[in-house]
Amino acid sequence: MKQGIHPQNYRFVVFKDMSNGFAFLSKSTTASKETIQWEDGNEYPLVKLEISNTSHPFFTGKNVMLDTAGRIDKFKKKYAKK
Repeated sequence: MKQGIHPQNYRFVVFKDMSNGFAFLSKSTTASKETIQWEDGNEYPLVKLEISNTSHPFFTGKNVMLDTAGRIDKFKKKYAKK
C-alpha cells in the first residue's frame, strides 16, 4: 500500500440508528459535535444514522414502506378518477 494516503486520526465513535434506537461502537474518522455516554462508562462522539443494517428491509427481510410526506396519498389524489 502507498504510504501517507490513509487517514491517521481514527477514533472510537458511536453510530446510532434513529429509526429503531440501535447503537454500535466502531472506529471512524468522521467528525461529530454530539457525544454520548456508552455502556463502558466512557463518552464518545455520536453519529446519527437514518438507517442501518438493523432497520434496512434488505437485511431484516421485512418489506417496509417508508412513506415520507404522504407520497402515496399525493399520487392517488393526483391521478384519481374524477
